[in-house]
Amino acid sequence: MNYLAHSFLSFSDGQIVGQFLEDHIRNKERFSFPKDIQDGITMHRAIDTFTDAHPAIHEAKKVFSPLVRLYSGAFVDVSMDYFLATDFSQNSLPGWKNHSLKVYKILNENLEYFPENFRRMLEKMEYDDWLYNYREDWGIKFSMQNVLNKAKYLDKDIPVFQAFLDHKDILQKCYDDFFPDLLAHAKAENALLQLEM
Repeated sequence: MNYLAHSFLSFSDGQIVGQFLEDHIRNKERFSFPKDIQDGITMHRAIDTFTDAHPAIHEAKKVFSPLVRLYSGAFVDVSMDYFLATDFSQNSLPGWKNHSLKVYKILNENLEYFPENFRRMLEKMEYDDWLYNYREDWGIKFSMQNVLNKAKYLDKDIPVFQAFLDHKDILQKCYDDFFPDLLAHAKAENALLQLEM
C-alpha cells in the first residue's frame, strides 16, 4: 500500500510516524524509537506482508506487469490509494481532508526522526496535498510518474497511467475484494501491539 493507506491504517500519532519512517531505517534501528513509533514500523511491515500475499493484489498486478514486470506492485500500491481516497464508506470528503492535514502536522512535529530527503519530500507532499489529491486522476498520474522517475530500469514514458485508466473497473473490484480484509488485519495487528504495552 501507499502513503494514504499506511497513514489511514495507523491507530495513534506515533504509528503514523512509524509507518512513514519504516522506509528510511535499517531493521536494527527500529528499537531505538519510542514504543508507539516502533508499533507503526511493525504495522507498516504487517500491512505490506498481508498485501503482497492477497489474491486480489495478485490480480491487480496483472494490469501493470506486462508493462513494468516486477515493478507492478508499486503501481498497484498507488492505485489502491486512489480507490481508498474515493471510498466514502471509510471516510467523508471533509474527513479525508482533515486526515491529510492531521498527517502533515504529525510528521512536521516529528521531523527529528527523519532523514533530510524525507523532509524535502514532505514539503512537496504537503504543498501539493498528495494524500487528499490521490482521489484525482491527475494525482495518481503524478504519483505513477514519480515511481517511473525513481525506478532505475524503467523507461520514463511507459504508459502505466493509461493502463490504470483502461483497467479502472478491474482495479476497483480488486480494491473492493481486498481492503476490508486489510482493514480487519490491521485492526487485529493493532490489538496485538496493544497487548505488548
